[in-house]
Amino acid sequence: MIKDFLTQSVYFGVGLSVLAYLAGIFIKRKTKSPLANPLLIAIILVMLVLGLTGVGYESYKNGAQFVSYLLTPATVCLAVPLYMQFEQLKRHWKAIVAGVAAGALTNLIFVFLLALLFRFSHEQYATMLPKSVTTAIGMAVSEELGGIPSVTVASIILTGIFGNIAAEHILNAVRVREPVARGIAIGTGAHAIGTARALELGETEGAMSSLAIVLTGIATVILAPLFSALIT
Repeated sequence: MIKDFLTQSVYFGVGLSVLAYLAGIFIKRKTKSPLANPLLIAIILVMLVLGLTGVGYESYKNGAQFVSYLLTPATVCLAVPLYMQFEQLKRHWKAIVAGVAAGALTNLIFVFLLALLFRFSHEQYATMLPKSVTTAIGMAVSEELGGIPSVTVASIILTGIFGNIAAEHILNAVRVREPVARGIAIGTGAHAIGTARALELGETEGAMSSLAIVLTGIATVILAPLFSALIT
């Protein structure tokens, strides 16, 4: 009876998603561990609940899809810290453009080399190409190039979570201290999920990461079809 109630409830999916994420935030604050990423914890908790209750993914998705409606306005809100750091943007525009171009090319070249190493089919290759851009752009690029959008979403989320967890430590290890460079690196490689971490590091890092999301998305839309043609 409980399973039937949860399956038919339009609030189950969104309620579970929100509660799982709040639990992730709580665990993050308690442990203070970089590995305790709220989004990763939320994904694991949702999977556990669905498995224990026997509720199908489609039933969960019917309610959880309402959360996705907030994706666009949340992304647009990233323009606020960017506006507050507009002077930094004007002062460092050459370095920003060069950094984003290098990052976007590195993302695509890495996937190309990975595809050669593991002998990806064109479908698998196209699925992975847009792994470092926001979900909305990545799904559209993947579908246009003949990839599998649902798998692309998974790769985008995993890329973002890894960037959120590891970006600061990697940048410290290679001694990148400049806030503009740190922000561009995080936004270019780990899109919005990484930007959430960049905002915690500082206003400049957050603003530059927000800008990098947009520019990397544009660069990927332009360059991905060219790279896609390399493996048929």
